[in-house]
Amino acid sequence: MTKAIMIQGTGSNVGKSMLVAGICRAFARRGLRVAPFKPQNMSNNAAVTEDGGEIGRAQALQARACHRAPHTDMNPVLLKPESDTGAQVVVQGHRVGTLRAFDYGREKPNLLPKVLESFHRLAETADLVVIEGAGSPAETNLRAGDIANMGFAEAANIPVVLAGDIDRGGVIAQIVGTHTVLDAADRDRIKAFLVNKFRGDVRLFAEGTREIATRTGWADLGTLPWFRDAHLLPAEDAVEIRSKGDGRIKVAVPMLSRIANFDDLDPLAAEPEVSVEMVPPGTPLPGDADLVLIPGTKSTIADLAFFRTQGWDIDLMAHVRRGGHVLGICGGYQMLGRSIADPEGIEGAAGRHEGLGLLEIDTVMTPEKRLANVTARDLASEASLTAYEIHIGRSEGPDTARAWLEVQGRPEGAASETGRVMGCYLHGLFASDAFRQAYLNRFGAVGTGMNFDSTVEATLDALADHIEAHLDLDRLYELAGTV
Repeated sequence: MTKAIMIQGTGSNVGKSMLVAGICRAFARRGLRVAPFKPQNMSNNAAVTEDGGEIGRAQALQARACHRAPHTDMNPVLLKPESDTGAQVVVQGHRVGTLRAFDYGREKPNLLPKVLESFHRLAETADLVVIEGAGSPAETNLRAGDIANMGFAEAANIPVVLAGDIDRGGVIAQIVGTHTVLDAADRDRIKAFLVNKFRGDVRLFAEGTREIATRTGWADLGTLPWFRDAHLLPAEDAVEIRSKGDGRIKVAVPMLSRIANFDDLDPLAAEPEVSVEMVPPGTPLPGDADLVLIPGTKSTIADLAFFRTQGWDIDLMAHVRRGGHVLGICGGYQMLGRSIADPEGIEGAAGRHEGLGLLEIDTVMTPEKRLANVTARDLASEASLTAYEIHIGRSEGPDTARAWLEVQGRPEGAASETGRVMGCYLHGLFASDAFRQAYLNRFGAVGTGMNFDSTVEATLDALADHIEAHLDLDRLYELAGTV
């Protein structure tokens, strides 16, 4: 018998992903086979799964919390924004096309069978499925055809817990207001609520939770204090990216408009000697940076234009003239080259675009997407590492003769003659401790012996402890439905 419960939120960024990860780890430690599930996710931060597809990276972290490998069934619909009005649509791990928001709204009901197929297949492998909603069920204008919140919960007959975020203020209005705008059937599907991100003594909000319970009739599962180590776990949403650390080695990261797979930065930010400075639009790249890291992007050509609009191309050239280092990952790697050709118009109008010219490479966009988990070797230090590829396009040119990585027997990446400008297609390479330390050594870093994987595991355990201490998980399990 499999049970399932859905965690929905009063809005975006109320902490649903973190809550699900902690709940998953807590129940996994109780000996249950637990699986995470998110019907529909919108994120450019993706992970490659063992079955050769891609899902939101939050679901990959939640899978890790469950002590199981990520699988495409955990996130059957992934939307990867390419513009303000359109997104790439990934279904059960594989790209099916790009749709404008209005067109996707009409397509959603056709995706529900795939979502339910993945959910029921996943449920067969678990004792408990913890489901994460998206956005808010209070967006009642989106209820018709919904597959992310109440539409899925109704179709799969899943009870719901509603989470509110007290840190942003007005949590009573958030939760009671959601109760007010929902129709009767959806309102009855919500069985309980919880309050997240409380700063201070939670006893001070006891009257508030009593008022919510009285006004809604929903059970109170508890008030969760602010989890101070949340920054040690990968963030999913670009809005959550913040500068981190105060180390003497400064890594400057321009915040591209379609920044993707930015969890590459987390292991660097966790290093005591490293400061990761996120550079927002309209702000110059800092002149005292040791390294400018250009991250991945969902729309390389559009973000190349965005990069120039901010004047960052001028700042980057000055950084290089001062002897600074540059590293481009995936889309950032493509941007560093001489040109980017898109003959089939995959990212927009077909054509050829001038790159930043810091690497002697040329990129051609191709419709085939490479998705792979790989093992690699840093040729300079001989350090081994694991990483993943998730990109379109091929890059070739003279500087690839100075490939600085070897991936399962083939050369990978490119470097300038000076070796101060480098790029590659590998994501996640800094999570490998030996490589990260070897790379930072060139900036004079002293080894700290930090084990990034152990840090993530310890933080997931601490999150589970935190949730066990403040939420009524026994009651939550009782409320879960049978599927």
